[in-house]
Amino acid sequence: MYTEVAELLSRPFQLLRNRNFILLLAFALGMLFDRGARFTENMVVPALAFVMMLSTMTVTRDLFRSPRSYLYAILVGIMMNYVVHGGLILILNNLFPLEESSRIGFAVLAAVPPAVAVLPFTSFLDGDLGFSLLGTLGCYLVAFAATPIVLSASLGVATGLQVKLFVMLVELIVIPLILSRILFHTGVAARIIGMRGPLINWSFFLVVYTVVGLNKETFLSRPQSVIPVALIAGITTFVLGYSLERLGHYLKIDRKRVISIILLGTSKNTGFSAGLALTLFNTQTAVPSTIMTIFLFSNLILLDIKRGWKKARD
Repeated sequence: MYTEVAELLSRPFQLLRNRNFILLLAFALGMLFDRGARFTENMVVPALAFVMMLSTMTVTRDLFRSPRSYLYAILVGIMMNYVVHGGLILILNNLFPLEESSRIGFAVLAAVPPAVAVLPFTSFLDGDLGFSLLGTLGCYLVAFAATPIVLSASLGVATGLQVKLFVMLVELIVIPLILSRILFHTGVAARIIGMRGPLINWSFFLVVYTVVGLNKETFLSRPQSVIPVALIAGITTFVLGYSLERLGHYLKIDRKRVISIILLGTSKNTGFSAGLALTLFNTQTAVPSTIMTIFLFSNLILLDIKRGWKKARD
């Protein structure tokens, strides 16, 4: 009897460590109690930097010893993010009947590098962390030229983007990587590795809650404009992700590598694209980035559930 009582009492604590429950809770609270998002808005970038630091603190220098292998990862990352994912977004952007603000928002979204969430979720999903890291780094470096070029070609906008990209690169990639190396070489990483999962999960809770809370009114006040945006977001996450998974299986690519390719090919830095849209245009142009954020995390939850099913079968 004491064992049964202990199990019942422990369930709430188990839920508070469950990644999918935490992300769903963040979405629900963002819709129900959105006022708090105004206070957490300035904490999103530090939270993402914290996630990057924790995700890379166990990466060793062996990753950079083979120029041929890391050049391949960089090229695949660029191809997945800009050509496959970005190209599909732009194609659907021209095919679907969208409001002008949404059309602009998707053009901005297509131009940005991958989400920082690629790295922690590569780790969670047992993907190839080194491959994802190199692919992400390559995309961010190329973004200095690619993002202004795509925006200039699509919308005629390019001024000042390099400065924003440089600041973003330093905040979300360079500083966290330096801190992760310090944690690794001082032995701190080995001592806190057991806490990494919950820390990353609750950092994402903050990000998702803030994004949903800040855009709650858009979802409720203009549902008719959200439907075609959601369709494009669904196709470029769920459908594209499934297609990449089947293609990887058909080509007999290593499963860990396929996970990394899926994440690099379906995840955009929606926080940065929303910021660009707000800075260069208006609030309505940030709607595609917001909707894509929800689909991004929904897709990550789905991939995690599928991974659990696969482990149960094996």
